[in-house]
Amino acid sequence: MSKLGLCLVTGASGFIGSHLVEALCHQGHAVRALVHYNSRMRRGWLDDLDRAYQSQVEVVFGDVRDPDQMRAVTSGCQTIFHLAALVGIPYSYVSPRQNVETNAIGTLNILEGARAAAVSRYVHTSTSEVYGSAQYVPIDEDHPLVGQSPYAASKIAGDQLTASYARSFELPAVIVRPFNTFGPRQSRRAVVPTIIAQALWSDRVRLGALDTTRDFTFVCDTVAGFIAAAESGGDTGRVFNLGNGREIAVADLARLIGTLTGRNVPVAQESKRIRPAASEVDRLCSSSARAREDLGWTPSVSLKTGLSLTVDWFRERGPDTTRDEFAV
Repeated sequence: MSKLGLCLVTGASGFIGSHLVEALCHQGHAVRALVHYNSRMRRGWLDDLDRAYQSQVEVVFGDVRDPDQMRAVTSGCQTIFHLAALVGIPYSYVSPRQNVETNAIGTLNILEGARAAAVSRYVHTSTSEVYGSAQYVPIDEDHPLVGQSPYAASKIAGDQLTASYARSFELPAVIVRPFNTFGPRQSRRAVVPTIIAQALWSDRVRLGALDTTRDFTFVCDTVAGFIAAAESGGDTGRVFNLGNGREIAVADLARLIGTLTGRNVPVAQESKRIRPAASEVDRLCSSSARAREDLGWTPSVSLKTGLSLTVDWFRERGPDTTRDEFAV
């Protein structure tokens, strides 16, 4: 049995979740993968896993909003990586309640299951969106939390629930807070795939706000941070930023991707893609000093290299890169 024991990964069929399952299998860990139930029993990006890993993965279909099932799913697990969430910020304006039910109440259900299972480690997935627009840079873990969208508010609730379980019940939980993860398998609703797809197969790149800045981290580095947090001792209740510490404006990102595709199509701003004014997060730039010092985590893939790998992945797959993806 590996050091982490049986690992539960919620949200396993999605972008980061599938890469995490893959990395855990590569390291020899047994994985229980929670995939959001669907009538066709589609496993999302887990279908892309190497055949050699299939025997290491137990796929369970379910819904984090079901407390009874989550108690059963967590039973017997030593390590839990909780990634399941609704992550579409625009959708959170349409259905705030569903965001709360999934991202907050769903987290509560997993926490209760983790507590009943007496897990050795619980790694909760946060997001840089919980900080809102940077009040100072680089953003460290002591930066105020500001819910500028219903999505961000629901994720703050999940974070606070996790911290409260660490304090109240001595649950060995840590919180990892990725900054704008990107890479192969990411949904086109995210900015990097949106730009890449348009740069490759359209006459122009149409975007919302162009002057907002983000701090991008390649997916394999984010996953390495998750695993480092799981393997670390102590640190119960602590938060770890996972970011590169370098910000880039969306307009500059689009130009860089255009260069990497070799097409350099024009970039246009479309107001319909801009968030409500008070909800727009204008600037994100991380300090990951704590993760570097306490977890030994340092991102290894540069923005340009990661973008090149992602462009190659999209180009190889062609315009139809969709796959049934399930956030929870």
